[in-house]
Amino acid sequence: MKIVLVIIIFLFILVIGKVFYIQVIDYDKLNDLASNLWSRNLPVKADRGLIYDRDGAVLADNITTTSLVLIPNQIKNKKETTSKLAEILGVSYDEMYKHVNKRTSIERVHPEGRRLSYEVADKIRQLELDGVYLVKESQRYYPFDTYMSHTLGYVGIDNQGLSGLELMYDKYLTGKDGAIKYFSDAKGNKLKLTEVYEKPQNGMNLTLTINKDIQASIERELDNAVTKYNPDRVIALAMDPNSGEVLGISARPNFSPNNYQKYTTEEINRNLPIWATYEPGSTFKIITLAAALEEGKVDLEKDTYNDSGSIRVENATLHCWKHGGHGHETFLEVVENSCNPGFVILGQKLGKAKLFDYIKKFGFGSKTGIDLNGESTGILFPIDKVGPVELATTAFGQGVSVTPIQQVTAVSAAINGGILYKPYIVKSINEPETNTVIKQTKKTVVRKVISEKTSEKVRYALESVVSNGTGRTAYIDGYRVGGKTGTAQKVQDGHYLVNNYILSFIGFLPADDPQIVVYFAIDNPKGVQQFGGVIAGPPAKAILSDAIKALNIKKPSGGMEKEYQYTDKKYKTVPDVSGKSKKEATEALKDFEVVFEGSGDKVTYQSPEAGARIYEGETVRVFTS
Repeated sequence: MKIVLVIIIFLFILVIGKVFYIQVIDYDKLNDLASNLWSRNLPVKADRGLIYDRDGAVLADNITTTSLVLIPNQIKNKKETTSKLAEILGVSYDEMYKHVNKRTSIERVHPEGRRLSYEVADKIRQLELDGVYLVKESQRYYPFDTYMSHTLGYVGIDNQGLSGLELMYDKYLTGKDGAIKYFSDAKGNKLKLTEVYEKPQNGMNLTLTINKDIQASIERELDNAVTKYNPDRVIALAMDPNSGEVLGISARPNFSPNNYQKYTTEEINRNLPIWATYEPGSTFKIITLAAALEEGKVDLEKDTYNDSGSIRVENATLHCWKHGGHGHETFLEVVENSCNPGFVILGQKLGKAKLFDYIKKFGFGSKTGIDLNGESTGILFPIDKVGPVELATTAFGQGVSVTPIQQVTAVSAAINGGILYKPYIVKSINEPETNTVIKQTKKTVVRKVISEKTSEKVRYALESVVSNGTGRTAYIDGYRVGGKTGTAQKVQDGHYLVNNYILSFIGFLPADDPQIVVYFAIDNPKGVQQFGGVIAGPPAKAILSDAIKALNIKKPSGGMEKEYQYTDKKYKTVPDVSGKSKKEATEALKDFEVVFEGSGDKVTYQSPEAGARIYEGETVRVFTS
C-alpha cells in the first residue's frame, strides 16, 4: 500500500507539474497556436514612405485603392458569387471560379481584383455577398510623372521597389502591413466576436537633396532640346560643388513610373547621368588644366603657344577645331579658344604618369559611390599602354570614357578649392508620423586633389572662357559664370563616326564662389552646326539663370565683362528718363525700342526701371502724365 501510495503521489505531482507547465510556461505559445486555428486576418496594406525634395515638395506619393479578398469557406452560393464577380470584373466564369473555390483560408484575387476603381468597388460592395471583402491597398503615385523618372524608379503591383531610389532604399520605404482580425469556427464561418484592428506601420520617408525649381528647369530644357534637335539622347545634371549634393538630375529618353508597364526593361533601367559612358571632349580639358597649374607647368598669362591648326605627335597629326589654328596665343587664350594642340603641349609637359595620376585623383576610372544603382566606372587607358599619341589625345578629352556624374564631381573639385566630395542624393531618412530625421547623410570628403590657389586659377580661366571664349553663349549679364564647352566625336566599332557628336557644356556660378555646377549634354543633334558652345551652352545658361532665383544667389561684385563679337546681342543699361519730355526720353533711349503710353509730355514712369540691364533693341515702355 505504501508503494502504491508513493506511485499515486508521484503521478499527481507529474500531472500538476504538466498543468503548471502548460498554463504558465508554455501558455503564450499554445494560446497563439490555438488562436491561429480559429482566427483569420484580412490584410490592411501599409503605405509606402513618401519621397520629398529638399523643401518638402512630394515627388513620390501614395493613393488609396481597394482590392478584392475572398474567404472561400464563407461563400454559401459559389456559383452565384462567381457569376456576379466575373461580370463586374470583366473576366471569364472559369477564371473567377478558381478563386471562389480555392482551398485556402484567404484568397486575394490577383490581378483582376487589385487596385479597383471606385465604381467597380462600389458595385461589389452593394452585392453584400458572404465571404467577399474589400480591403484598403496603397498604390504608388508620382505627382510630376516623368520628372527624374530613372532616379526615383518605380514599384511593382505589390509595392516593392524595382529600380532607382525605390529599389535602393526599399527596406526603409516598405512599411509593415496591418490586419483586421476576426474569429471563425472549424468550417470557416465567421463567429460573432469582436474584430481586432491591427494598424499598419507606414514606411520611412526620404528627403532628397533635389531642388524642385532647378529640377523643373532641367526637365524643361531637356524637352526643348528634344523638340529642337531630335537627338539620340540628352543628359542634364546639377550639383552643389561644396558638398556633393545633387540638385537636379534627368535625361531623355525617360519614362512614366505611373505607367511603367508600357516600357521595356532597357528604357526603364538606364539612368544615363550615372550609367552612360562616352568620350568627354573638351570639358575634360579642365582636368588637364588643373593638373598643369598644380604642378607649375604653365603660367596662363606669360607662357605662349603658336597654334598653326595642328600638331604632329609620332606618326599622327592632331588637329585644332579651327582650320588654320588660332596663331600666337597665351595659354589663357588656349583655354578660352579650347585649342587642342595647346592642350597637347600641357599633356606633354605633365607626362603620362603625372597626368594619369591626377585623372585618377579626380575620380575617373572608378565609381563615385553615389547612392543610386547602376553606376558605371568609365574606361581609362592602362598606363603601360599609354604612348605619346594616347597621352596627347587624353590631354584634350579623346580616348578616355567617362560618365556625367564623374565629370560633374571632378569639375566641382577643380573649382571648390580642390576637394573631391562623394556625391549623394538622399539627404535624410525620416520617421513617417512626425517626419523626424532618424538618419542624416553628411558630406563625405574623398580626398584633397589640388590647392585652393590652383582652384582659384582654374575658376579665373573658366570665367574667361565664358566672357571671352567658346562659352560666350552661357554668359549671364551681372553674374560671374565660368564654364567649358565640349564637342566629342562618337566612336562605334573602333572608328569615329562622321558628323555624329556629343555636344556638352559644364558651367558654374558665381565664378568667384561657386554654388552650383550644371552639366548639359546633347547626343547627336540633327540638322545643326555641331559645336558644344552653340548647342549645349544656351540650355545650360537657362538652368543657371533659374538657379539664381532658386538658390537666392546675389549679384557679385567685379567679374569679367563679356568680349562681344559682331554677331552677339549686347546688353545695355536702361537710363532714367523720369521727368523728361517725350523728345528727351526718346533721345536718351536711342538704343531701345520706345513705346509711349498716355497723352501728356512729361514722363512719370518707365518699365523696365532705370539701371536695369536688357538687350539692345528691346522694348522700354514709357508712361506720361
